[in-house]
Amino acid sequence: MHPSSISKYRPFPPVSLPDRTWPDQVLTHAPEWCSVDLRDGNQALPQPMSIEEKLEFFDLLCRIGFKQIEIGFPSAADTEFNFCRRLIEENRIPDDVTIQILVQTREHLIRRSFEAIAGAKRAIVHIYNSTSPLQRRVTFSDASREQIRDIAVAGALLVKELVPTIPQTEVVLQYSPESFSDTELDFALECCNAVIGVWQPTPEKKMIINLPDTVQWT
Repeated sequence: MHPSSISKYRPFPPVSLPDRTWPDQVLTHAPEWCSVDLRDGNQALPQPMSIEEKLEFFDLLCRIGFKQIEIGFPSAADTEFNFCRRLIEENRIPDDVTIQILVQTREHLIRRSFEAIAGAKRAIVHIYNSTSPLQRRVTFSDASREQIRDIAVAGALLVKELVPTIPQTEVVLQYSPESFSDTELDFALECCNAVIGVWQPTPEKKMIINLPDTVQWT
């Protein structure tokens, strides 16, 4: 190994939890599995699936037993939007299955996403925004941490505002600080807490915090 390697790669910052108890806990029932094949899996294909193929795949995932299924990014393309609408309008979603959609924290995309899920019994709206130092510098032209946090808050506020417009649909909010693994821990926590402050989750109205390893470059 080259001598410079020791300084090239930096360890992740340690998190001190001396009073942790989770290592002694034992799982006694299955977790809630969420299939992302229709989004991440389809995104990786040289030739993405057609709507008919997506419908067939969704039916298969339901038969397998998934109760949460991420169906895609309906605000990104007509195919994604129309697939979502067909699932709802053709009553293809079992009562015990929750669909999930992904959307950036951008106003027009969030509004389009709510048009897509209207009429569903239950839907998880997964919003995200870029948070890492590299993304703040390059994607957002040296945006400050406060500006990036405000983007997350604005997205959560808009979701909360739009929920009453589709009263027949139970909406669950999920938030991701994109590239969490490359974001400063204190800033990722700040963004998550800001969104939690908007959504005000309770044991009856939960929300989901997702911490993605979006792009591995460390």
